[in-house]
Amino acid sequence: MAFLEMASEEAAVTMVNYYTPVTPHLRSQPVFIQYSNHRELKTDNLPNQARAQAALQAVSAVQSGSLALPGAPTNEGTVIPGQSPVLRIIIENLFYPVTLEVLHQIFSKFGTVLKIITFTKNNQFQALLQYADPVNAHYAKMALDGQNIYNACCTLRIDFSKLTSLNVKYNNDKSRDFTRLDLPTGDGQPSLEPPMAAAFGAPGIISSPYAGAAGFAPAIGFHQATGISVPAVPGALGPLTITSSAVTGRMAIPGTSGVPGNSVLLVTNLNPDLITPHGLFILFGVYGDVHRVKIMFNKKENALVQMADASQAQLAMNHLSGQRLYGKVLRATLSKHQAVQLPREGQEDQGLTKDFSNSPLHRFKKPGSKNFQNIFPPSATLHLSNIPPSVTVDDLKNLFTEAGCSVKAFKFFQKDRKMALIQLGSVEEAIQALIELHNHDLGENHHLRVSFSKSTI
Repeated sequence: MAFLEMASEEAAVTMVNYYTPVTPHLRSQPVFIQYSNHRELKTDNLPNQARAQAALQAVSAVQSGSLALPGAPTNEGTVIPGQSPVLRIIIENLFYPVTLEVLHQIFSKFGTVLKIITFTKNNQFQALLQYADPVNAHYAKMALDGQNIYNACCTLRIDFSKLTSLNVKYNNDKSRDFTRLDLPTGDGQPSLEPPMAAAFGAPGIISSPYAGAAGFAPAIGFHQATGISVPAVPGALGPLTITSSAVTGRMAIPGTSGVPGNSVLLVTNLNPDLITPHGLFILFGVYGDVHRVKIMFNKKENALVQMADASQAQLAMNHLSGQRLYGKVLRATLSKHQAVQLPREGQEDQGLTKDFSNSPLHRFKKPGSKNFQNIFPPSATLHLSNIPPSVTVDDLKNLFTEAGCSVKAFKFFQKDRKMALIQLGSVEEAIQALIELHNHDLGENHHLRVSFSKSTI
């Protein structure tokens, strides 16, 4: 939610009257406008307001082609004289690898990036990034601090560095001086090809870390929940949708459209004889809280899955599209529908539409839940938890064997016997086992929890 103060009461009345009959959409997300009880907005000394004002200044500056706007409102009041042009960037919740090229793409939206050095310190991926002008660094920090690079992960934490200049010796995947393409690569790194070197200086180009990967492709989209929504403005934090054509069968060209704000997925090429609304609820529930599922009455190989929000929908789509389920390759795309409608009373549905909005099986309903840090792509190895003391290795192996799986390996966690890893014959087997056995009653008031593991046995 946000407050917006217009220049006059007449302007506010005009705006509300205009948008009441026709709901406006921002990046495909419906926005509802109503009058506030406040007569005016007070923005003094509020960090969030200062940050929003600074972002607004940055957007205006990028649009006008000049970022040097002295006296912009900030947490400190103004740009501090002698402030460093070097930013220290820490990336938290590093779910996807973040490359030097991705950092350059994002931060170059706020000015000319001269140098970048990346490194790992205290088990955290960090970077030092030098702008041509301290003002560029100032606006980038105000607009990007706290934002997510990829949906729901890879959070940027940005401070000013005590350094005023970076000394880059090598141009490779760890460090880069964009003013000197003649530097050696060092450490036996492959040399930077001239076309690639030229590409780094061009706006709108990012090399996806997953191009051609046979797993999943994240989409860069500044998570709506983090506050500042700048991508609709040309040239500012541009809409940087990266997908892998090898995975999704389509390429999203940077700059053409933002990450759509739709939480409903269209899932196609399902096996109509085996798929159920509950099965889709369990599978898609690995990547977010599923509110509703509708299998199409006249075309049962298609279904709609409504997630809790757009970032969860994007995450589920990236991980599950292209995976095999019940012998068919599942496809997931964003739907044109904004919500899944429940059947009207008396309407024939055959139980194909289900509302799961109040399900106790939602994995992400608790804010800050550890489940947010344990989201992994489908794999043949499953993580099992909530196992009661009386259940043995053979009990669990038999459970999965009876579900039609071939068990390749199994081990309990040494420090916590409530958890275990089980390796099955294929990723498809693991997906089907997760659908069938997640929440399976193991007795003693224990229900099995199943998720995909990042580890192998």
